[in-house]
Amino acid sequence: MQIDITEDKGATVLAISGHLDTKTAKQAEDALNEVINAGKLKLVVDFAQLEYISSVGLRVLLATMKKLKKASGKLHLSGMNPTVKEVFDISGFSNIFTIFGTRAEAVAAI
Repeated sequence: MQIDITEDKGATVLAISGHLDTKTAKQAEDALNEVINAGKLKLVVDFAQLEYISSVGLRVLLATMKKLKKASGKLHLSGMNPTVKEVFDISGFSNIFTIFGTRAEAVAAI
């Protein structure tokens, strides 16, 4: 897994590629917490290059969303391939998160 962090129109974008699972969840959690602890509370997680997400990856995102809500921040997700989107749909997480088709749409809405 690789995480590229950039700024785009007031949002911090974390582009995650590869797999977000048991092996990589800690790395993702650390990156997200580092951004939040730096005071960046408008986050877009771009999954355009993510191939797979497990339930552990979903829990990392849920914990991140809860932290951001407490701090009056926002979390938008974008760019899910059909396989990743299906995991969100089956788990019911599609109803919990704000999901956009593209990074640009997610950034514009934040």
